[in-house]
Amino acid sequence: MTWHAAIDGQQCMASGMCAGIAPGLFVLDGPHARPLNEEIPEDEDALDAADSCPAMAILIRDGETVIGPRA
Repeated sequence: MTWHAAIDGQQCMASGMCAGIAPGLFVLDGPHARPLNEEIPEDEDALDAADSCPAMAILIRDGETVIGPRA
C-alpha cells in the first residue's frame, strides 16, 4: 500500500522540518517544501514530518482517510 503526501504551498513557511525528518520523502524547493513524490511508502517518518510541521502544511492520506498530521 502507498500513502499520498501533499504540502499546501500557501501555508508552508519553508522551515525545513519535513526535509530534515524525512529527506527521502520531502525537499525544500524554492519558497516552500514539496514531497519528492505524491505517492509515498507507508513510513512513520512521513507522519512525524506532518506532526512536526510548524505551519501544519503537510497532509498525509491513506486512500480518502487523513492520517497525518496526527491529533
